[in-house]
This record gives sequence, C-alpha cells and structure tokens, in this order.
Amino acid sequence: MESERRFEISGGAACLDFTNTLSDRPQQAIERLPTYADLASWGRQAGVLDAAQAKALAADAGERPAAAVRVLARAVALREALYRLFSALAAGRAPEDGAVARLNAELPAALARRRLAPRDDVGFVWRWDEAAAADLAFPLAPVVVSAVELLTSQDDLPRLRECDADTCGWLFLDRSRNRSRRWCDMAVCGNRAKARRHYERQATDG
Repeated sequence: MESERRFEISGGAACLDFTNTLSDRPQQAIERLPTYADLASWGRQAGVLDAAQAKALAADAGERPAAAVRVLARAVALREALYRLFSALAAGRAPEDGAVARLNAELPAALARRRLAPRDDVGFVWRWDEAAAADLAFPLAPVVVSAVELLTSQDDLPRLRECDADTCGWLFLDRSRNRSRRWCDMAVCGNRAKARRHYERQATDG
C-alpha cells in the first residue's frame, strides 16, 4: 500500500497551507498535489476535512476518475490564483485582477455550503452542510472561506509574509511578537540561509 504524502501545515491559515502545496516555486517547482487522493489527504492534515470525509472523497474519486481530474485541475487553478494574490500583498503590491476574479468565482459555491446551526449554549455558529461534504469539490470551500477571512482581517493580513529563502516561496502569517519572522520554517529555510552565509564568509576569508 502506498504511503500517505505528508504535508507541512505551518502557514497559519488553511488558504496559505494550500498555496504551500507547491514547493520550491522560484526554481524547480515540486507539485505535492499530483492526485485527488493527495488533495483529500491534504484536507485531512490541514483540518478542513475529518478522517471519514477524506476517506470517502478519495474513494469516490477512485470511482469517478474523470470528475476527480476536473476537480483537481480546478483546485490547482485556485491555488495558483491565491498564491499570486497573497504573494503580491506580502510584497506590498496590488494583486492582479485575474487572481481576485478567480477567488470571487469560487466564492458563491463555497458560501452555499455553509449553514447556520445553534450552539450548545447560546447563539449560532457556522457549520458545513453535511450533504455538500460528499461533493468532490468540497475541499475547496474551506480554502476559499479561509482566504476571504484572511483578506478581510485587519489583524492577520498585515502579518502576511513570503519566505525570504530564494528557493522557497511559501507563505505564512508572522505571529512573532516583533513581526520579524523571515522564514517559513527556521529549521529548514532559516538554517539553509545561515549555512549559505557561513559558506560564503569562509570562501571570502579564504
């Protein structure tokens, strides 16, 4: 049995973790969503699907491969639009109209999957429609809502960053106290940068 692909969930928002399913963007990009089963697995690991939903969707995709391929292509198109949108904002640039349009095009379907439900104590909460969760395109809905929530957040949007490593391109929310985080993961990209600087200093000194 093929082992499950493991995803790094460190962006701070589901929409950013979704953009990070393409690695090493500036150089030789590595696609981490080559199959619909990988999309379902990402959804479970990112917390946008529960284990039963992910298993059921992967099984449905196996029975309807053509539909799964279409949904996967749609997911990748959304991911790339979100990357262009958030990468521009992280760099202080205005996002391109096409990226915003793609998100807006996905928004009605995502919102149609949400339902108000009473809380256990007082008030109401948003929940996902259980019937809609059986749709192969369902994993996209939480990503879209996450993106909208980030874009409209006065607290989180200013914390949006893109990893400083020139071989990475991952996006994340900088929740450090002084907002000085530069790397998606200090243990990976941060250490690589430190090692490169050390090597360059040794080469110069030599």
